[in-house]
Amino acid sequence: MKKFNIRKVLDGLTASSSSAASHSAGSRESDAVQEALQSEHFQLCKTVRHGFPYQPSSMAFDPVQKILAVGTQNGALRLFGRAGVECYCQHESGAAIIQLQFLINEGALVSALADDSIHLWNLRQKIPAILHSLKFSRERITYVHLPFQSKWLYIGTERGNIHIVNVESFTLSGYVIMWNKAIELSTKTHPGPVVHISDHPMDEGKLLIGFECGVVVLWDLKCKKADYRYTYDEAIHSIAWHHEGKQFVCSHSDGSLTTWNVRAPAKAAQIITPHGKQPKDGKKPEPCKPILKVEYKTTRAGEPFMILSGGLSYDTVGRRACLTVMHGKSTTVLEMDYPIVDFLTLCETPYPNDFQEPYAVVVLLEKDLVLIDLGQIGYPIFENPYPLTIHESPVTCCEYFADCPSELIPALYSVGSRQKRQGYSKKEWPISGGNWGQGTQSYPEIIITGHADGTIKFWDASALMLQVLYKLKTAKVFERARGKEEKPSTDIVDEDPFAIQTLSWCPESRMLCVAGVSAHVIVYRFSKQEVTTEVVQLLEVRMQCDFSDVDSPDPGGEQTPTLPTPGSASSPQETELPTQPSTGSNSLDGHRDNVPCLQVRSSPLKQSPGYQVELVIQLVWVSGEPPQQITSLAINSSYGLVVFGNSNGLGVVDYLQKTLLLNMGTSELYSPSDPYQRQPCSPRKARQLSGGISESNEGSNATEDRCKSPTSGSTSPCNSDDERKQKFIEKVKLKSRRFSKTVANDFAKMSRKISQTSEQKPDHEEGFQRWRSLTCKKSINCMTKGQAASRMSQKADVCRTKSAPDSYAKDNSFTRSRSSSVTSIERESREVISAFHFCESFPRKTDSLLSPCLLVGTTQGSVMMVALSLPGGDSRLQQPVGISSCGTLVKLKGGILTMALLDSTGTLLPPSYEPWYDPNASDEEKEKEKSRRRRPASPPSSQEGQDHQFAVLCSEKQAKVVALPSQTRIHKHSITESSFLLRADVVLMAGENCIACFCANGHIMTLSLPSLRPMLDVNYLPLTDMRIARTFCFSNLGQALYLTSPTEFQRITYSQDTCNNLQEMLGELFTPVETPEAPNRGFFKGLFGGGTQSLDREDLFGETASGKASRSLAQHIPGPGGMEGMKGAASGVVGDLARARIALDERGQKLGELDERTAAMLASADSFSKHAHDMMLKYKDKKWYQL
Repeated sequence: MKKFNIRKVLDGLTASSSSAASHSAGSRESDAVQEALQSEHFQLCKTVRHGFPYQPSSMAFDPVQKILAVGTQNGALRLFGRAGVECYCQHESGAAIIQLQFLINEGALVSALADDSIHLWNLRQKIPAILHSLKFSRERITYVHLPFQSKWLYIGTERGNIHIVNVESFTLSGYVIMWNKAIELSTKTHPGPVVHISDHPMDEGKLLIGFECGVVVLWDLKCKKADYRYTYDEAIHSIAWHHEGKQFVCSHSDGSLTTWNVRAPAKAAQIITPHGKQPKDGKKPEPCKPILKVEYKTTRAGEPFMILSGGLSYDTVGRRACLTVMHGKSTTVLEMDYPIVDFLTLCETPYPNDFQEPYAVVVLLEKDLVLIDLGQIGYPIFENPYPLTIHESPVTCCEYFADCPSELIPALYSVGSRQKRQGYSKKEWPISGGNWGQGTQSYPEIIITGHADGTIKFWDASALMLQVLYKLKTAKVFERARGKEEKPSTDIVDEDPFAIQTLSWCPESRMLCVAGVSAHVIVYRFSKQEVTTEVVQLLEVRMQCDFSDVDSPDPGGEQTPTLPTPGSASSPQETELPTQPSTGSNSLDGHRDNVPCLQVRSSPLKQSPGYQVELVIQLVWVSGEPPQQITSLAINSSYGLVVFGNSNGLGVVDYLQKTLLLNMGTSELYSPSDPYQRQPCSPRKARQLSGGISESNEGSNATEDRCKSPTSGSTSPCNSDDERKQKFIEKVKLKSRRFSKTVANDFAKMSRKISQTSEQKPDHEEGFQRWRSLTCKKSINCMTKGQAASRMSQKADVCRTKSAPDSYAKDNSFTRSRSSSVTSIERESREVISAFHFCESFPRKTDSLLSPCLLVGTTQGSVMMVALSLPGGDSRLQQPVGISSCGTLVKLKGGILTMALLDSTGTLLPPSYEPWYDPNASDEEKEKEKSRRRRPASPPSSQEGQDHQFAVLCSEKQAKVVALPSQTRIHKHSITESSFLLRADVVLMAGENCIACFCANGHIMTLSLPSLRPMLDVNYLPLTDMRIARTFCFSNLGQALYLTSPTEFQRITYSQDTCNNLQEMLGELFTPVETPEAPNRGFFKGLFGGGTQSLDREDLFGETASGKASRSLAQHIPGPGGMEGMKGAASGVVGDLARARIALDERGQKLGELDERTAAMLASADSFSKHAHDMMLKYKDKKWYQL
């Protein structure tokens, strides 16, 4: 039963009565803000998908339209044209696509799925749609073939039968090739599934059928019988024709290739094993791995190409997948980075009976798409223009910036262009079909992705396209272990120690700050010039966790810690600043202490133009306990400060002076009279935990660590009393059962939050067994730069637990940290820093002037204000920055996600910034830059008696708007009760500001500002993967994105204007192109019948000749791409008007022609009538004999 607390009731009454009066005054001010946003401005829809198709399974190419189609194992269809022309479609069933076939130059595509269905896609509209579907119910589809310029589709099945479908009406023909008629009658076994179907290049009336068992049949369609049968004792994987139709090649499961003459079925003309060892005694070569596919392409001027995948020797264990190109007597083996899914040879002609003239090979790998140039020596690859390298290393975080400064993209492109690899083919990318969209969206957009290997990529995402601009490798700053045996024991993650955890970027100043999973922060500046850094600037920070001491003031009598200011006179101790990184020390029991997780590079670092290291900040091990991973990060170029936070507290670093300004616990941010302070306890009382667990407070080491800096190498007192820790653990074990079910449920909810690790929570009793008692001391430091630094510290014993690091996912799994696990109970009792926001505001209620501030948000819903005192002018680099905590601003339900400030008119106040300048520029340019002043967010105000700002605060559960400086709540909105938010951002939309939210239950919502009126609430995407939660982000102007698969980004919009203009912005896949002329038969071939023999398939497969197919064999399903789909494919008002004008002109022309024909017919009728009348008058009175 929950305990009744009268004190909380009284506090609640007091708070409600005081807020009621202030709320009425504040609401009047907020009512003066005119909000223009309406629900009509919002609409949610998907825009484009970028990246490599996840788990590809098939591929097809239209040689006339020059469009590539890729199918995947989850039913997705990706279409690629020229750079910037991409399209994504999805089959509703989600079944794997086993084969794709273009209707060449017809703007249509046939897909065959693993659920035994085939679909016809209309590609003549910007968003392709299915026109027809056919679902087979009695047979499994194994292979499909559509001859060039034919409307009859051959479908091979697992039973060995072949059915024929009319692709225009998607109806089955009554003509069926049964397996028992195709093979010899003397054969007693089933030939297996159909693995190949193709037309005879020179005779359309002959069909080549390959069965899995090794039998090949040349079928006569007219006579309905087999002309020839070819038998081999190894299973067949693929077959390829010579263009003259006299030979074909089969690839087999033993790594061999057999070449057959069409008119000599008794024995193969040639048998070779390309990668097999040829024995000297003439015996059969040793078997190799199966050759999965072979293609046979001819050229006019030289030897034919034979291209195959697989077939390697079995003794090449561990060798990568290879593509083999056999041209004449030369054999080239091309190694691939990933297994080969499929490959296609691109040829100059679509006609199978002409010289093919191959010029490139498209190789679809499991995680890449490669194009090989067959026309150059060495077979170089083409430079891929598509953004298919998103997954080059798993994405761990991303940020989206819309409407960036216009000069950013050219600057990033100029430094990124120097990073491109050399050795590509000099020819243009051969997949060049389609046309770009004609949208009016022209503002620059940038996406930044952080990866598991420590790289950061900048992408140009403007106009629904995606192109990599610049790649930054953060791992260059650190020493790398050459082998597993050299892996440092200080790592806190099993793999990928350089992975990016979070990042903060200021587009205006181009300052970049990144945090990694090894508890490190790197500050970067952007420069266009190359520099060599002799010594990387390093700052080590000792952020201690305190578990055994109570959350109470120091026993010496001070009631609450206060932050020192530069002018304070509290007997500072003079110590020298460390010029070298601290060397780690070990205590008696072997615990690591003052040791960072990674070792910074000691040799000179050559830094190319682009982002260059300014400062490296590392959290160190404390008394055998690893540093906790960083959960929040922010940088401000105007103040020259970086702030980071984790489960132990927060740190503020001056990256201009390279000093640590503040290192304190979260609980120390609360003011002495703060009503939200979590555990105000007497220093002389024993610790009281939930369930009656108590622990005495021993403060014997109160004075010895009083003035030690965060980077000092002292051994923590918690290592000297193992017995006391053991006693405490035993008490926890005995008392843990007293926790009520309500408390346990609350802990369970907390443990499921996305901000923590994705592991399932342990039972709360097991969690208590892993509880650790640590006694550490907190230091609050204010450092100055010079010969001696003044460090002032006050001891504050706080009660915190050890946290688990935020881990990141690779694909669908999370990497486990080697630090101790955190139970749900510990998560509930810990308060983690979750958000920062630099601003210029009113730190206290009594303030009337704006001053630099820092808003700090925690996972317990507290928002605290920290005042910053910045030295002015040239003294900024000599004097320290003053910091003072102003207590709690407001309290919300759930962890804080985002914070922002609005002025009195509702306009967003962005953090102040310093305009970018090149730090490596000449002295003259530097002098000009020094004359620049930092831009404040808003002009200072000295008016009293009214509020001038609104603080917008959003947590996992609710949003609040607070007026400043009065700190009165203006508006409050409960966003969700049953779920929680994963992401929230204050964004610009249609010239107004709003809050955009993504909830764990899949809802996307927007709230107006400052009134917090709901504008949009759409159930879009249920949270099925932690990857989505980690990468979902909103941006200005109604844009958002998330990582929908490990290799793909999905971009969406919640703007009505963008949805309306989407059709115009998307590219067109189909463009009118004339089909190349058929090859000339030649005089002698026409004379002696050696040319191509045509066949009227309608006479063979039509209903009149073959009858109707069985209705139970397949079911026809009309697709949504009929008239409704065509109506939805209209591309905007301009396109509609143009099409209407063209249609009107055509109609008028036809009407004019009809009118002319009608007039001519009328004149002809009149003439005939006249002549008939004259004839009648002439012979009217004459007798028959007079005629």
